[in-house]
Amino acid sequence: MATAHVSRSMLKIGFLLFFVLFLDLVLLSCARQQPASRQKLQVHKHLKRLNKKPVKSIESPDGDIIDCVHISHQPAFDHPFLKDHKIQMRPNYHPEGLYDETKMNTESKQRENSIHQLWHVNGMCPEDTIPIRRTKEEDVMRASSVKMHGRKKHKSIAVPRSVPKSADPDIDNESGHQHAIAYVEGDKYYGAKATMNVWEPKIQQSNEFSLSQIWILGGSFGQDLNSIEAGWQVSPDLYGDNNTRLFTYWTSDAYQATGCYNLLCSGFIQINSNIAMGASISPVSAFRNSQYDISILVWKDQKEGNWWMQFGNGYVLGYWPSFLFSYLADSASMIEWGGEVVNSEPDGHHTTTQMGSGRFPEEGFGKASYFRNIQVVDKENNLKSPKDLGTFTEQSNCYDVQTGSNSDWGHYFYYGGPGKNPNCP
Repeated sequence: MATAHVSRSMLKIGFLLFFVLFLDLVLLSCARQQPASRQKLQVHKHLKRLNKKPVKSIESPDGDIIDCVHISHQPAFDHPFLKDHKIQMRPNYHPEGLYDETKMNTESKQRENSIHQLWHVNGMCPEDTIPIRRTKEEDVMRASSVKMHGRKKHKSIAVPRSVPKSADPDIDNESGHQHAIAYVEGDKYYGAKATMNVWEPKIQQSNEFSLSQIWILGGSFGQDLNSIEAGWQVSPDLYGDNNTRLFTYWTSDAYQATGCYNLLCSGFIQINSNIAMGASISPVSAFRNSQYDISILVWKDQKEGNWWMQFGNGYVLGYWPSFLFSYLADSASMIEWGGEVVNSEPDGHHTTTQMGSGRFPEEGFGKASYFRNIQVVDKENNLKSPKDLGTFTEQSNCYDVQTGSNSDWGHYFYYGGPGKNPNCP
């Protein structure tokens, strides 16, 4: 009898231990699933906020979906300060005089080169809509967090040596970002223009990028830096491929909490139905072959205060409202043109991620990448050649820059490089 009683007690204890163990496993499984399901919920909320209901959708040959969204439903209008904003459908003034839509369209037809966006092959967006590249779940999942999706990391600005380091020790060039740029400073600038040839640089690591752009900068190189940026980039993390894409960026606090790429947050107001921010550019330049370039102009409409962007010779894309900025609400204090890459130093060596064409500037036309017809906009709204154009690069053995000028290209420079090479280990 005693043996039977002990056996029953042991069975009860065994069952209790099994139950406790089973409960622990269930709770552990739930605990693991909670962060995952919470993240999924955050991702879906983020996608719902970004992807507005389209009037029409177009599938691009590269796999992108371009949504034609009514102009009044674009992401900019999620901003509390833009709830009752009346869209400015055209700038009051254009550099070189009063803005003339007829003149601009005529010039566009006469001078447009053969660069286009890949999605145009399968259709165009109707009037009163704007094309928005649809953000997919995998786009967000590639970011380090939902909050960081569509944003540059802090400390990604080129600080020429003429700017005292004491301006802010937190923003320097030891951040894994490398540049080869030309720049002007020391005056008030109301815009900038340049024509740059388009390449498809090779990227070594998916968390690296290569871009070529114009920076419109205001404020110190501290926590209050204002920046408007536009150009072309290859960014596997952001887009999920190695295509060359048109992009814009803005920040009013040195990339900390404000701003984003393209239309991935509230800010830039687009008015153009032909060009999609973040969409692939085609064709691109080839070594010792055809060269394809794009013109970008960013300028301040001094009547309304907004910063406008033009792509090519006729596509006025839209504007950044002046209230987004502090220093740029007045004017810019520095303009930079050039290339930027992320060097994550894989295996302890310099990255092989290319800047521009991946060739050094001395190789010249057809081989190296260039910016030509560099201009700034002055207070009188005139496009002028820059005075005292400086250059800057952190490691000229990896990426370099060389300036020049002539009657056809005005002020220009070749820039870029291969990254890792015998002189850049």
